[in-house]
Amino acid sequence: MVQEKKGQDVRALDVREHAGFTDYFLLCSGSSDRQVIALAQHVEETLKKEKGVRPMGTEGLREGRWALLDYGDFVVHVFLASIREFYNFDRLWGAAPEVPLPGE
Repeated sequence: MVQEKKGQDVRALDVREHAGFTDYFLLCSGSSDRQVIALAQHVEETLKKEKGVRPMGTEGLREGRWALLDYGDFVVHVFLASIREFYNFDRLWGAAPEVPLPGE
């Protein structure tokens, strides 16, 4: 889904054993604040249209540095590449197993 909009470094993590608030994370990066916003909006629109689901909450859609879409069972994080690197989010959740994405 985010690959269509040139999302970079896309990963899905199974965090059920590591987080009590969700089961999965989808992580991806954008190269600019505009791309982060576009990626997050694309995810939101696609899931609404194809699955009939809407996020329970969103954060960061205006700033475009780190957008978060909370769907309960899974949370989508769309980072500006430099922000993702700064917070080292992948290392923070590094013990969580990676889930293969469709088309891989």
